Amino acid sequence: MNITVLGGGHGSYAAAVELAEKGHDVRLWRRDGAALDQLQAAGRISIKDYRGTRTLSLGRPADRLSLHGELASAVRGAALIVIPLPATTHDELARQLAPLLADGQVVFLPPGTFGSYVFAKAMAEGGNRADVAFAETGTLPYLTRKHGPAEIVVSGYATRLPTGVFPSRLSAHAFQVLRTAYPSVEPLDDALNGALMNAGPIIHPPLIVMNAGPLEHFEAWDIHNEGTQPSIRRVTNRLDAERITVREALGYGAPHFPLADHYNTTEGDEWMYGRGAHGKLTDSGDWREDIDLLQHRYMLEDTRLGLSFIVSVGRWAGADTPVAQGLLSVASAIVGRDLYREGRTLEKLGLAALDRRQMRELLARGIV
Repeated sequence: MNITVLGGGHGSYAAAVELAEKGHDVRLWRRDGAALDQLQAAGRISIKDYRGTRTLSLGRPADRLSLHGELASAVRGAALIVIPLPATTHDELARQLAPLLADGQVVFLPPGTFGSYVFAKAMAEGGNRADVAFAETGTLPYLTRKHGPAEIVVSGYATRLPTGVFPSRLSAHAFQVLRTAYPSVEPLDDALNGALMNAGPIIHPPLIVMNAGPLEHFEAWDIHNEGTQPSIRRVTNRLDAERITVREALGYGAPHFPLADHYNTTEGDEWMYGRGAHGKLTDSGDWREDIDLLQHRYMLEDTRLGLSFIVSVGRWAGADTPVAQGLLSVASAIVGRDLYREGRTLEKLGLAALDRRQMRELLARGIV
């Protein structure tokens, strides 16, 4: 299958390598021309995971992985377009991608923070009426970090990817395409269901807000290792309970993929990364890093966009989210900005005035 991967971050490189190794013809696009030239000059990407270390060649016509600096050529003819990028990139990228998409293509956002609607709205506003399915899931399919311009380490792979599609009328086709690339995809009712599976806004805001002192004091701090203490876990559990309350207020049933299952090694259901994934993450040491509270994606993506989305949907559905609102308020004080006002809310998306019937119709039929 022809697959395009957009972006130059950790997840984009991991996706490009894994999908090429599975036998798909993969194009990797990134806007950074200098970084693209550097990768082209290397002529390969090195990967280390549970199977050992190996390299994947690129740049020759016979190779499964090719590099592209032009977005139009990268997405032309692709059955699946994978966008493992932060939600902070969605608005601009959606406008660029809108006129280029064609009937039958599937766009996959792992995860999405309801980015599926952002991309569909950009298409509609740009006058592109093609039938394109936008899918989003609850996490990046990889626990991964780049160790150099052409080297990645993957500590774990997702074993379950609960995924929703916008509009849901295209779900059958979308899941057929998605499962060819990601067999671990599990169908959900719609894209809002998928957006409310996003684990990032549950894991990261408590970790950075409650570790703000150590993050500013130490040159590097592992929020997933010594930063994950019982008091923070209790806050995370309460926050996740609010996410599940919002889901239930909208009529979405189990499984809700509670975050507690990510930390449990013997109890509960298997979480998105399988059992023991948190231990693999901390053992790798790859998440001991310098986190700038004013600039890091845990603040600008998971808190500003992710938490604001949960709070806004909770208000719309009549579900209280006091912990989410409290974390968002404290984070706003830390950065000196109103993160809810800047966030990805139903108000900002133009959806807050819809009633429940209208929301169901939108999620099923798309933007008409």
